[in-house]
Amino acid sequence: MSGKVKSRSAANANPIAGGVSSDERILRDIHQLYTEADSGLIAVAESVGVKLLPPRKKITVMLMGNHSAGKSSFINWYVEEHIQRTGVAIETQGFSFVTSGRKRESLTGNATLHLYPHFKPLQEFKGVSEYLSTEICTSRQKRFSLVTFVDSPGLVDGDMKYPFDVDEAILWLGELCDLILVFFDPMGQALCKRTLNIVECLNDKHGDRLRFYLSKADEAGSESDRQRVMMQIVQELCKRPGLNKCGFDMPTIYIPNPNKPSRCVNQIEEVCRTIEKTINQTVQNTLNSLEKDCELVSEAITDKLMNDRQSSVENRRARCKSCFLTLLGFCIPLALLAFVALGALSPGLLEMTLGPEGTEVLSLYLTPLVRIFDSLSGEEKLYCCTGLVFLSFLLLIIARFSFRTRPTLSGKQKRQLQEKFEYIQEVVKPKKKSLYEEYLRQSVSDHDMDL
Repeated sequence: MSGKVKSRSAANANPIAGGVSSDERILRDIHQLYTEADSGLIAVAESVGVKLLPPRKKITVMLMGNHSAGKSSFINWYVEEHIQRTGVAIETQGFSFVTSGRKRESLTGNATLHLYPHFKPLQEFKGVSEYLSTEICTSRQKRFSLVTFVDSPGLVDGDMKYPFDVDEAILWLGELCDLILVFFDPMGQALCKRTLNIVECLNDKHGDRLRFYLSKADEAGSESDRQRVMMQIVQELCKRPGLNKCGFDMPTIYIPNPNKPSRCVNQIEEVCRTIEKTINQTVQNTLNSLEKDCELVSEAITDKLMNDRQSSVENRRARCKSCFLTLLGFCIPLALLAFVALGALSPGLLEMTLGPEGTEVLSLYLTPLVRIFDSLSGEEKLYCCTGLVFLSFLLLIIARFSFRTRPTLSGKQKRQLQEKFEYIQEVVKPKKKSLYEEYLRQSVSDHDMDL
């Protein structure tokens, strides 16, 4: 396997980067195990006809809701930088991706699709490519290094015209996002029908990813006003099939402002905990997927080697049968020739040619057949010879076409497959085990790990 020693060293490397969290490094190392050029799981899987997708190194959180619901403000608060424009106007007309990186940068259009290749099908929505942007910032606040936020266009009813099919684009993105945060603005737009329709569609397929929040709760007036707004929203949601579930939860959140204290209960930290839970679940799912993919690829390699061995056995049988029929096909003309020789040549000439013993053996086996052959009429002899010649050709044709061999692996190919199998068993699986132990150590003590 090319680069085998180098790949094993890379897989077992355990760099400690400054400021990199354990979860971030675990996801990064798993991604590397999949994407290494020569010996990554994806390359190994392709060699045995298995298709794998690389795990993402971050979770994707989409924020949706009516315009001025506080989506962009929440992102700015979470990253503790002023990244997204905010205001009462419809600032976000397209999709804005907010992610962490090495330096502050703004990308648009095709650059965004190049950065997120799994989002490339978005360009199939007419006009959406011109309304894609990415904001990269260096913030390491909270768990932002493991999150990519998708700030969706503000949704409104009425005659508002979007430059693309915003409903279908949001529904498509909902397929790829790990978490969907729906913000309801209490200032008169919370019951936007477009928002409710999209939420209903998302709930049909991805209800477990949806979380609802009453944003800007400090601006909803008194506690009774706030309760009335929440009741209206919940009642409207419960009218929708699939959303009328018991225990409907809608925390009240707002961006804390020390210069504007409020008595309203702020559950914005609940959003952070939800994001953190999603990250933890993603790490667990990624580790579990790594184990399943290792088993899948190992089984594919084992099956390929077993099939090759079976093909080799069947090829040997086919060659033996082909050789037998070929030999039989050639023996028939030789037997005819022996008939002719035994009947046409004098005993003295046969003995001179084959020797006394050869002549005796030939006479012993062929004399009865020669007598039968001589008893036939001329026409019957012709038919008999023609039939034997035809049988000879038939046996040769059967030997040529009916026992074809299957293609088999060369010795080099079998060695490469065996090396790949050993790489998965001796490198990838132990690496997965160590990463899983590292993940568990964040929650349990070393004493519990020993158990």
